[in-house]
Amino acid sequence: MLSRRRPDVTVVGAGPIGLAVAWRCAIRGMQVTLYDPAPGSGAAYVAAGMLAPVTEAHFGERTLTALLVAAAARWPDFAAELADQTGRELGYRTEGTLFVALTSDDLAEAERLWTYQRDLGLPVTPLRPAELRAREPLLAPRLRGGALAPDDHQVDPRRLVAALRAAVEAAGVRMVTQPVAALAELPATGRVVVAAGCGTAALTGVPVRPVKGQILRLRAPGGAAPGFRHVIRGYADGRSVYLVPRTDGEVVVGATVEERGDLDVTAGAVLELLRAASDVLPELDEYALVEARAGLRPGTPDNAPLVGPLPGRPDVLVATGHYRNGIVLTPLTADLVADLLATGVADPLLAPLAPDRFDMTGSTCDPVGAGGGAEPESSRAGRKPWS
Repeated sequence: MLSRRRPDVTVVGAGPIGLAVAWRCAIRGMQVTLYDPAPGSGAAYVAAGMLAPVTEAHFGERTLTALLVAAAARWPDFAAELADQTGRELGYRTEGTLFVALTSDDLAEAERLWTYQRDLGLPVTPLRPAELRAREPLLAPRLRGGALAPDDHQVDPRRLVAALRAAVEAAGVRMVTQPVAALAELPATGRVVVAAGCGTAALTGVPVRPVKGQILRLRAPGGAAPGFRHVIRGYADGRSVYLVPRTDGEVVVGATVEERGDLDVTAGAVLELLRAASDVLPELDEYALVEARAGLRPGTPDNAPLVGPLPGRPDVLVATGHYRNGIVLTPLTADLVADLLATGVADPLLAPLAPDRFDMTGSTCDPVGAGGGAEPESSRAGRKPWS
């Protein structure tokens, strides 16, 4: 039997977004209860943590790109506040992102995207091969070109979740480690926020589907820091890959994009990721492979988030469908939801994210009931225009 305490707000799902919503609501004076059977163990545990409003800007998604830019702008203050409140280091780094192209065909495809991004006013600086290697000497010598996106940063999602858990505890949020199979099981309450990743579909009927991503973690020899500083994203013979360095010696390599809902790690995916990573940065051949995992991104029909009240259910809000952008959108989503709950007034940024833009036909996601606010990022698949 679930607890009968009556909070002002009940949050279902303790991934980064659910945790951040709970924290923001609590510091606004609301009484908050947070449900998740395994807080922080969902897809955020697999995520790479790239904060990438520029390199995630894709054709036909101007509105989503504007949202990502607004979200990234909140990250410096959000990271500083969270670190100050908890005394925990988040792995927030601002060296920027290098985009690299291995072949002439790769470069032609990349230049087409950079032209679009620069036309949007985004900061993208094309670089010649020598300029790339001046910034990162260990890059492959046969790269044909690249670009710098200085405003694309990174954070460590595992550290982020740990800090958010400490923040919600300090703010007085009540954590209930029980699954929620149906919203009717919850005690009578003022408002409910469902931030359960793919599990949101079974609880609310929103059209969210699982998009599998496989990801690797390597470690530099001898416990040293990786031999590069920037996040590196690139095309390698038509394969998309990213490399995210951590100061503790870890390198995250990702990621596949698969329209399926299992969590199996496959030999073929590991092979393809390692081949592309090594083509871009040959030194990685000497790194230890320490982890291979799979996670499920919560995708929507237009690959944009669902944030706001359910049609006909003003007492139930959803915050899901962030696909590969859950980490960068965490502070913005949390503030938008907490402000709406506190004031009853919806920020204009919520309008294009409204759940009622789709028929509530549900999805194929498993009814896990909680967990997994953010997902591993990678190249876009199944993209539909959203502008």
